[in-house]
Amino acid sequence: MNRSAAPDPDNLVLTGLAPIVSPATVVLILGSFPGVRSLEQQQYYAHPQNQFWKILQAVWPDHPLPTGADSYAQKKAWLLDRGLGVWDVYAACEREGSLDSAIRAPVANDIAGLKLPKLAAIAHNGGESFKHARHTRTLGVPVYQLPSTSPANASWSFERKLAAWREVFDAHKLT
Repeated sequence: MNRSAAPDPDNLVLTGLAPIVSPATVVLILGSFPGVRSLEQQQYYAHPQNQFWKILQAVWPDHPLPTGADSYAQKKAWLLDRGLGVWDVYAACEREGSLDSAIRAPVANDIAGLKLPKLAAIAHNGGESFKHARHTRTLGVPVYQLPSTSPANASWSFERKLAAWREVFDAHKLT
């Protein structure tokens, strides 16, 4: 499959990113599928206007997120240290651009196959991801729909998104 974010007219199939999880993952955050910038950089939530990292930093202000061009490995460790995991509901899809509404022919990830012994909840980042809640509920843990951190979700203020995200983390004693 084509790992490039640039559409190839002969092959529009894009492949997502590997999960960020560990045996200590308590809450698994599921997006839909990485955007163009994330695929280009091979990093979750790489678009500078996506509020994912900003929200997490606001939840844990006493634990500064690593910054800089080469900080992604440290950011992944930072997530795992907080008990968080990150993945997407789709392993692959056809799409031009970054909008969830442009996703075609999606192939689902095997979320149950992760085998996370401490998993206490799944938090879907946005509506497209939450469409898979009927599948994630079969894992026997609470499932939440969180407001999307995407810049396309302008109807929610940062403060309102933060409150919703913090509520889930508080419920599972991660803050």
